Amino acid sequence: AQNIELLPEKLRHRGYHTAMMGKWHLGLNAPQRPVDRGFDHFEGFLGDMMDDYYNHRRHGINYMRRGEEVIHPEGHASDLFTDWAVHYIDSRTVSTAPFFLYLAYNAPHTPIQPPEEWVTKVQQREGDIDEARAKLVALIEHMDHGIGKVMMALKENGFYDNTLVVFVSDNGGQLNVGARNGPLRDGKGTVYEGGIRVPAIASWPGNIAPGTTSDALLTTMDIYPTLLEAARARITQFIDGTSFLGSLLGGPDPDPTRLLFFSRREGGLRFGGKTIEAVRQGPWKLLQNSPYAPLELYNLERDPLETTDLSSTEPDVFRRLAAELRQYVQEAGSVPWQ
Repeated sequence: AQNIELLPEKLRHRGYHTAMMGKWHLGLNAPQRPVDRGFDHFEGFLGDMMDDYYNHRRHGINYMRRGEEVIHPEGHASDLFTDWAVHYIDSRTVSTAPFFLYLAYNAPHTPIQPPEEWVTKVQQREGDIDEARAKLVALIEHMDHGIGKVMMALKENGFYDNTLVVFVSDNGGQLNVGARNGPLRDGKGTVYEGGIRVPAIASWPGNIAPGTTSDALLTTMDIYPTLLEAARARITQFIDGTSFLGSLLGGPDPDPTRLLFFSRREGGLRFGGKTIEAVRQGPWKLLQNSPYAPLELYNLERDPLETTDLSSTEPDVFRRLAAELRQYVQEAGSVPWQ
């Protein structure tokens, strides 16, 4: 929505220079491009997934941009995004203004297309690993190596000690391409824990105690208010997220009893343009993992692997969360999805 200021727009009001490298996936044309929505500098891919990590096309169309300019860079997309991010960090030494950098890799999204030398490293180290798994691990490790270069650039340019870095994934691993989500049920494309529980890491020397962990129940929507609070920026419109700055600094966590909603809409035979949803409140989680399947209820404190459906034995909890989910579906249904 044009009336909602995105994170970079908010941070610009606080004097930040803002940049994005990588996958945008929020609009292909004005006024929904990064340069229209608060980023002073953009180098990356306007689309969603790439059909090839080396020619950077989607359905034969080149969505690679530098600002508004169509570009034709050579190389693996992960290397390009890393190099652009490092170059940007190097360039900020000429200014005393703070900066915000959003780096979004396409990896490890399909196609699973790592550089061959990274596959060889994994196969030599792991021995009997199957080819699909080796390629996925290689694609992830190749990206991780790039993140290491970005962190090193922060250190070499004197920014590291005064920079809050947040790393997070957007969904669980895709099982049919070799991913593993530990003991969690299912994976990407579902609303079971294997599909929506993701790793998150934050680093802020002198503020976040090294080696600490948190069991706070958080969502990626909480990153927006968290970074704004860290930058002492005001939030002037209603948002769904809640700051977890307190969790990072050893203070209180967001309210663990708040309602969290998850939804996915797709076309094709599996979804038919309909949605799958989940609602989480405290230990309770109600979900519908197919538009054509019944609702399921789990207590994640007692059953984190979602093995025992309690929809028939906990009718009060079931009805309460089902009512909340219906209300959410009505509200979300007013937003155009295509």
